[in-house]
Amino acid sequence: MLKQNHRAWLEIDLTALSHNVQQFKSQLNHATELMAIVKADAYGHGAIEVSQVAIAAGATWLGVATIPEGIELRRAGITAPILILGATNGIDEIKAIAEYRLQPTICNPKQALIYHEVLAATEETVPVHLKIDTGMTRLGVNWQEAIAFVQLVQHLPNLEIQSIYSHFATADDCDRTFMDLQAQRFQQVMNELSQQGISARSHICNTAATLSDHRLHSDMVRIGLGLYGLYPAPHFKSLINLRPALTVKARITQVKQISAGTSISYGRSFIAPKDMTIAIVAIGYADGIPRGLSNRIQVAINGQRVSQLGTITMDQCAIDVSNVANVNVGDVVTFLGGESGNTADDWADLLGTISWEVLCGFKHRLPRINVRAGVLTR
Repeated sequence: MLKQNHRAWLEIDLTALSHNVQQFKSQLNHATELMAIVKADAYGHGAIEVSQVAIAAGATWLGVATIPEGIELRRAGITAPILILGATNGIDEIKAIAEYRLQPTICNPKQALIYHEVLAATEETVPVHLKIDTGMTRLGVNWQEAIAFVQLVQHLPNLEIQSIYSHFATADDCDRTFMDLQAQRFQQVMNELSQQGISARSHICNTAATLSDHRLHSDMVRIGLGLYGLYPAPHFKSLINLRPALTVKARITQVKQISAGTSISYGRSFIAPKDMTIAIVAIGYADGIPRGLSNRIQVAINGQRVSQLGTITMDQCAIDVSNVANVNVGDVVTFLGGESGNTADDWADLLGTISWEVLCGFKHRLPRINVRAGVLTR
């Protein structure tokens, strides 16, 4: 099959992705839409395929960070509405958004006026989404200035308000104090707009907030990490049944015997305490296996978990196969997911980071091989 030609690859379980979307859909009322966040190449899973699966499973919107990410989906034939979550200000950016029927985030009055000027010249109208900063202190107009901001955009004829949204800073925290404050600020804005006869779709929930409080679901939720089968924090695991969609695999390129006292890899960070059999595997930090995991992880081969040895290099690493029978060049080693027993959360804990960063670290020289229920698809 195709994967036999690869030194290393990612397997993406499309069945798991579909399952995860359906799990979230089951928690929403019929009026609440689901936006699948597929930025950063769908967190390393492959944006086109993930988008197609998510839409088929019930997602109605897609969220990306950049214009090229949106264009990639349009050129693949995807017609669902696509929200650009990042800020866009340039004339060429605005023209590309209009051409490819993308929907931008408008963060402040100056940006809105730039859009108006460019679109007025082309006599085009673009649906836009207004970002309100309720405490994330990132993109968006301050919530206390939101009413005037929305009123301004409402009177710009070439901008059509599609939604008003915000983003939580601490939705994955057990302490809800700041999350509740942000929710109150956002609701106050929406209430004041309603009193003035201004209505628009609203959304504030990411994966964690979606699971935390069903009362916050509003018109739409934005599902990122949960789409890929991971939980924003351990206390969410009892609330929904998710399946990780990504498995990392690579092939053995050499098997060798080493004597006690032999060092392995750069810096001699591992010295063999006894005679050993090791295997060299064709994957390294240039593929997305962090160097900081050197000598700290176990991987799986032939149904057994074994230790990674020595410093992980750019393209290769070593593993201990002393106690594994019949190890040969070409055998498959599972690093993450599947029989390895490792999750992105495990690696993140070892590295002092978050699972989002682990997933987004897998490079494009690793082919994405799609599977359904463990069976290779084409």
